[in-house]
Amino acid sequence: MHLGVFFGILILMFFLELPDKTFIAMIVMSTRARPAMIFLGASVALTLQMGLAVLAGSLLTLFPVHIKDLIVGLLFLAGAGYLLFVSEKEEVEKGEEEGLEERRGTRFKEASTAFAVLFVGEFGDLTQIQAANFEAKLHQPLEVFLASSIALIAVSALGSYGGVALQRFIPLAKIRIAGGLVFAGLGIYTLVRLITS
Repeated sequence: MHLGVFFGILILMFFLELPDKTFIAMIVMSTRARPAMIFLGASVALTLQMGLAVLAGSLLTLFPVHIKDLIVGLLFLAGAGYLLFVSEKEEVEKGEEEGLEERRGTRFKEASTAFAVLFVGEFGDLTQIQAANFEAKLHQPLEVFLASSIALIAVSALGSYGGVALQRFIPLAKIRIAGGLVFAGLGIYTLVRLITS
């Protein structure tokens, strides 16, 4: 296992998920249900989504190198555009809509509701796309899966147990800008390397 790759992906994925609608949905759901059940349902849903993302990234490696690099570079730039140009207000509204599912119910119902909302909400989401990108670029499925899953489980814990308090200390807008700039850099680097090779 390459620890540098592992921790790099973990940190980046953690900060990408913070300003996301799924994080907002967890905060909203945790005000209406037991935080432990929201955390459990969210963690299982997001881990399964990272497994699907790594599988998709592995399939990308079947393309010729130039085509794969072009796809990966464009997806990084799309992720950057999303973070830099989609309004934070829009993400908060989506998260609140997804989180307003049901009031307190049985433990199983709370966990399964969180699972369903977040599993469906994460399809085609930025972190899922970027996990696929990392796998296609790095060819290290175990590192990408574990780092991405751990990052999203950590965000699930924050959203379920302390999301409202966290927003007082770290403005989500700044996290989005930083993530967007990192992805823009990765996308430009990938495309420039493709052009010059």
